Amino acid sequence: MLSRTFQDVAARHGSGAQGLQSELIRPMLLWFAILVTSTLAFGISAVSGGGAGLILMPLLELVLPDMQVPAALSIGTATSSAARIISFHKAIRWDIVRHFAPTALPFSALGAWALSRMNPVYLSLLLGLFLVGNLPLLFRTPPIQPNRKQVRIASLHALGAAAGFISGFTGAIGLIFNGFYYQLGLRKEEIVATRAANEIMLHGLKLILYAAFGLMSIHVVIVGIAVAAAAILSSIIMRHLLPYLHDRLFHHIGHAAMVVAGLMMVITAGGQIARQNAAVLNYSHASGDLSASLSWQQHIFAVEWEHGNELELIHRVYIPSTNLPGTPIFHGFILHMSPHTGIQTVRSVGV
Repeated sequence: MLSRTFQDVAARHGSGAQGLQSELIRPMLLWFAILVTSTLAFGISAVSGGGAGLILMPLLELVLPDMQVPAALSIGTATSSAARIISFHKAIRWDIVRHFAPTALPFSALGAWALSRMNPVYLSLLLGLFLVGNLPLLFRTPPIQPNRKQVRIASLHALGAAAGFISGFTGAIGLIFNGFYYQLGLRKEEIVATRAANEIMLHGLKLILYAAFGLMSIHVVIVGIAVAAAAILSSIIMRHLLPYLHDRLFHHIGHAAMVVAGLMMVITAGGQIARQNAAVLNYSHASGDLSASLSWQQHIFAVEWEHGNELELIHRVYIPSTNLPGTPIFHGFILHMSPHTGIQTVRSVGV
């Protein structure tokens, strides 16, 4: 199969050795980037308690359709969870795990079902904003010895339901629930081990559901195996490094990773939403007058500042014309505010 691939590429380029080399090197560099980034991402995930999936999403979207990214992520994260359970099995808090799974598993199935029927980009944007909201925690000094709090069963059930749905819908939950584990006063090894035990069943169930909903393919499996190999390598490395990491630095890295991952999610999801809705932002400044407008689907929203003391708010919506096929008409509304004429409103219709 590999020789046939080389023959196909050579046939397309003929004797052009430079073009052949270019087409072969580009995918190799992309796969190398996936392996290196995955290893670093899972290393950060081990330190911060999660987040590899959120970091890898933008990169995996270069080689997979958006709908298939969660499936490939689940292959890698399931492998990572298994490796961490083996490495830190003595630190698992089973009193948390046994109340987390009963609600997490059914809600994970619900999230995977929802993924097969709707675009997860809006939820990704909201989760990104939530993660960025942790920025103030970077400047807060955590206690030297965190206080252990009693585990509330109702809170664990709610956490399992939320984690299960978000995991099934986006393929990654790691950093989103970091705060919950911190509030329980768990040690860094307990966070890594307990999270892995909580999530490995979720990832296994999701893989079955993704296959059932038609979101799994050979290409997804290949990408997932590459991510899984990096996850195993990272777990081996972090098993020896984690005991030397101070708990206070561990918390700071976790909060920093939450903010960085949130920014990446906001930028990626925001760009996708803008493309899907044909969003265009315009701004102009001339002779003291200011104008800014936003196009969103068939709507145009505009703000104009004129003559130094007059404000106009404009909204136009374009709809297909029944009398003139192919020619849209617009319905407009203008709110004009001026110290000379007061407040005026105008409704308009035009082509």
